[in-house]
Amino acid sequence: MIEEHTSRRRVLATAGRRTVALTVACIAVGFLGGTVPISGETDAKGERIEIAIRCDDIGMSHSVNMAARELIAAGVPFSASVMFACPWYLEAVEILRANSQIGVGVHLTLNSEWEYYKWGPVAGALAVPSLVDTNGHFHASETEFAAANVNIDEVRVELRAQVERAMATGLRVDYLDYHMLTAVSTPELRAIVEELAAEYGLGLSRYFGESSVSIWDAKPEAKLTSLLTHVRSAHPGLNLLVIHLGMETPEMQALVDLNNEADPYRVGIHRQAELDAVTSAAFRRAIDDAGINFVTYRELIEERGLDSMAPPPNLTSYSSRLGESN
Repeated sequence: MIEEHTSRRRVLATAGRRTVALTVACIAVGFLGGTVPISGETDAKGERIEIAIRCDDIGMSHSVNMAARELIAAGVPFSASVMFACPWYLEAVEILRANSQIGVGVHLTLNSEWEYYKWGPVAGALAVPSLVDTNGHFHASETEFAAANVNIDEVRVELRAQVERAMATGLRVDYLDYHMLTAVSTPELRAIVEELAAEYGLGLSRYFGESSVSIWDAKPEAKLTSLLTHVRSAHPGLNLLVIHLGMETPEMQALVDLNNEADPYRVGIHRQAELDAVTSAAFRRAIDDAGINFVTYRELIEERGLDSMAPPPNLTSYSSRLGESN
């Protein structure tokens, strides 16, 4: 099975990268049935260091879905935040249905941030007119969303429609989180998200005391270094790594990020670099050396229960390093 997977890896991948992926996959076969502690090390108070990897934007495109398959094949446990408003969510559903060990979340979506690749509301543009532009697509940025004076009831309708679509797939849905953080950008919006989580019995990402970081702002050539720095600085307790996977394919190369004036044209390069980093042997060694345990949101909810959730003080950004409050 591993050999079959290797044969399907992209022609652009080097022989060395294929070897790394195979090595990681072999080491991590035991993870495929769920989280297994790597070393179970604890601090002086008996608290383990845990890392939850949350992969955002699953279902956004075929290239993102194929990157998720690469991560699954590498045996790294993670939670998949799926954009059920996007055209490729059905493929993501099939991948996740075949890999029930992956925690599944609804990546609540109120933006469509690429220049030419667009999507709109699950509820339909006529049902939620304040949430869309003149073409019926979601607003491109949080700033545009805020300037549109959106109807709060329409937000509730749309986010519920996204959760309902997720439930209708038959997947076991575990949690909610927030694309570009727009769905929790005001107290009123945040209240809607919390209301939906309670209504559907779902967890909320970053409501379990996680210290959270993303490596998206790092340059492609610095992604691995940034990732390893975060791992080595992880404190006892729960640490969240937010990853944006993808593959450097023509599909991804065509995307232009309207929210990144400094580097809008290298989306595929950025996302490939994050995939390479999280499937690298160096990442695995850092995890082993630090005695870190992987955990998914599904396992976290099973272990702690939904009653353990508490609103974090700040949901509008990510910290610069693990262990910092956010």
